[in-house]
Amino acid sequence: MVSPVRISIDAMGGDFGPSVVIPGCALARERYPDSEFLFFGDESMIRPVLDAHPALAAVSTIEHTDVAVRMDDKPSQALRHGRRRSSMWLSLEAIKAGRADVAVSAGNTGALMAMSKLCLRMMAGIERPALAAIWPTLRGESIVLDVGATIGSDAEQLVGFSVMGEAMARALFGVHRPKVGLLNIGVEEVKGLEYIRAAGQILREGNIPIDYAGFIEGDDIGKGTVDVVVCEGFTGNIALKTAEGTAKQIAEYLRQGMRRSLLSRIGFLFAKAAFDTLKEKMDPRKSNGGVFLGLNGMVIKSHGGTDAEGYSAAVALGYHLSRNGLMKKIEDGLGHYDRDRAVVAAEQAEVVDS
Repeated sequence: MVSPVRISIDAMGGDFGPSVVIPGCALARERYPDSEFLFFGDESMIRPVLDAHPALAAVSTIEHTDVAVRMDDKPSQALRHGRRRSSMWLSLEAIKAGRADVAVSAGNTGALMAMSKLCLRMMAGIERPALAAIWPTLRGESIVLDVGATIGSDAEQLVGFSVMGEAMARALFGVHRPKVGLLNIGVEEVKGLEYIRAAGQILREGNIPIDYAGFIEGDDIGKGTVDVVVCEGFTGNIALKTAEGTAKQIAEYLRQGMRRSLLSRIGFLFAKAAFDTLKEKMDPRKSNGGVFLGLNGMVIKSHGGTDAEGYSAAVALGYHLSRNGLMKKIEDGLGHYDRDRAVVAAEQAEVVDS
């Protein structure tokens, strides 16, 4: 019998707390019956909402704390006042203690990252974490990382991101050999900043089991040219926010156009099925949930302002990655990379000695 996936929930995180978190988990539980939940937060707020979902309540435990990280807290404030007792910290500690397989929070992103690094620590060989997002494309979905966990990078860090993103694509999409590309200002090897070109050389010439497709440009993200898009956090965050803003802009253009005249309204009725398909594909709730990669534990960040459907998508993301062994896949990939680096270092030492 398959063991359940145990999901640790920061019930107080996000703009709406338990009123959205609990119904979101209830939706996820309906879709994934082999999941169990551990809620951290104010029991007086959690219990009434949870009792309205008996199927979820039957597989859930509440651990009370009256401390919650506010959405506007600085990471330093959150660590100072919320460490050890906040719902966010306790949800992470459940992973460290082996009581949960994955943690989900819609809380303050900076605080969640700071607490995750302190509580779970970084994986061996990874200096900085990456926030990986699911990106809808013309071919389906791709993974983009880093979209804002860290600002700035070097070649070794980009290679580490590539290894982790490739492992996530295998775990989430079931692709045997995901294609990995480095986001750059051109596809030619001579273009781009030095650290991007250096990372490309390592991925191209190293003995790392990754299907490296080379450099890609910004328009390749939406095309789905590769399964994994790798960049540093400053660039990735701008790309993400630009795409979100463009989607809202197009949606508003369509709304304005449909209201312009009686003829346009009639045309909308005939094309409603096509517009419904477009609306579903552009629904940000479907791809809600980012993954902090590089930690000794799996942490999912949900958008703070999402609704129950969106929160359930973040929980589903954690479920799938846990069920499909993301952490083991990352460890194996990093092991290959570490062995390759050791071989290169030994060869360089022989050259120096000779």
